[in-house]
Amino acid sequence: MAKKLFIKTYGCQMNVYDSARMADVLAPLGYAKTETPDDADMVIINTCHIREKAAEKVFSELGHWRIRKTEARAAGGDVTIAVAGCVAQAEGDEIMARAPFVDLVVGPQAYHRLPELLARMERKQGADRRRPAAAGHGPALRGSGVMDTDFPVESKFDHLPEQAAAAPGPVGLLAIQEGCDKFCTFCVVPYTRGAEYSRPAEAVIAEAGRLIGAGAREIVLLGQNVNAWHGAAADGGSWSLGRLLRALNDRYGAQHPGLRWRYTTSHPREMDDDLIAAHGEIAALMPFLHLPVQSGSDAVLRAMNRGHTGDDYRRIIEKLRAARPDIALSSDFITGFPGESDRDFEATLQLVRDIGFAASYSFRYSARPGTPGSLMPGKVPEAVATERLHALQALLQEQAAAFNRTLVGRRIDVLFDRPGKHAGQLIGRSPWMQSVVVADSGLAIGDAATVTVTAASASSLAGQLVLAGDGREAA
Repeated sequence: MAKKLFIKTYGCQMNVYDSARMADVLAPLGYAKTETPDDADMVIINTCHIREKAAEKVFSELGHWRIRKTEARAAGGDVTIAVAGCVAQAEGDEIMARAPFVDLVVGPQAYHRLPELLARMERKQGADRRRPAAAGHGPALRGSGVMDTDFPVESKFDHLPEQAAAAPGPVGLLAIQEGCDKFCTFCVVPYTRGAEYSRPAEAVIAEAGRLIGAGAREIVLLGQNVNAWHGAAADGGSWSLGRLLRALNDRYGAQHPGLRWRYTTSHPREMDDDLIAAHGEIAALMPFLHLPVQSGSDAVLRAMNRGHTGDDYRRIIEKLRAARPDIALSSDFITGFPGESDRDFEATLQLVRDIGFAASYSFRYSARPGTPGSLMPGKVPEAVATERLHALQALLQEQAAAFNRTLVGRRIDVLFDRPGKHAGQLIGRSPWMQSVVVADSGLAIGDAATVTVTAASASSLAGQLVLAGDGREAA
């Protein structure tokens, strides 16, 4: 009988991709994914270290699974508990010390070795069963203590199996790059994901073909700095992301009408002219770009080690809008970075006013242990950072609502990817990444359709079906 595997994923789309690939790695061992954790034979908590108090949230989550493991062992069974991802990488020793019932700790560069790690765990479990329990620790509380957080010399992508044949859903995630060499002073990614690595072009093109063959109608190219991708190609050269996007569209676009492309997350330093030109040349490359700026103050940007100025960012956006006039923008912002003054914060507000964003992610600065920012002087009082965050969010939400209102009355193409909250509802994504809710559509998840936008808020659109994906008029 198949063993049941439950994976709980935190964080970005890279983690979502990693979770799917862990399931692929474990499938030959008899593990089948389940959406209900209560009867799972193995639980993987795939973690993210970006947000504040990420490690403590993991330990809180593990408290629930400690109870589940104890109950399972009392009933003569067991459940294997694994912690994966960036918290595992950064806090592996602490997890093993504070949560001895955890069986596996696996960093994001090591999950291709899960079969080997499970074998080591089983050998250790056998030895543990033969060893008398330590005082105060029965077998229900003692885990196997297997950890792998090494950065391998070889790429994990060279050792992953092909994706499962089952359809990934209408949106296929495809990791083409990972790691980071930028070393922004607030960020843990270089320490948890390692150096930048670009997958070869042919491997990316082949994986895109498998996802499309399995039913994906939109492919999202992923990376910590996805536009830093420079992959080796069959012609012996090193391609840029712009050339890769053209090659993907040339290979699959004509065969699959309506196929859409996106990429995330980008760095301003890697927005070269060739990639900007691709936005104007490839109609199937959706007119939406997430390009984190973090601050509008040059002094803060220097302290963050971002490698660009506010005006550099403005010039990039000017070029993008010249190439693709309908492009919409999203960004990340941090308030209260060490040394940020009222004048610095006003520079951020001015940049937002100058550019205009359709969506955004904004956070109050929180120090990450081991990063240079955590040691910087000039800490901004929490109340001040919070006040600035609220002011920034109010402006960003006003801009998002204004952008969405410009779409009311327009016909837009929507790819439906999930059910709505109410019976008969479907939710899809517009070309500009808004959620679009349609009721009583008669469509199914995975369908594409033309919709007239009837209402807008800061976070979503409501629409009425006009044309089904095959061009039929709606009833």
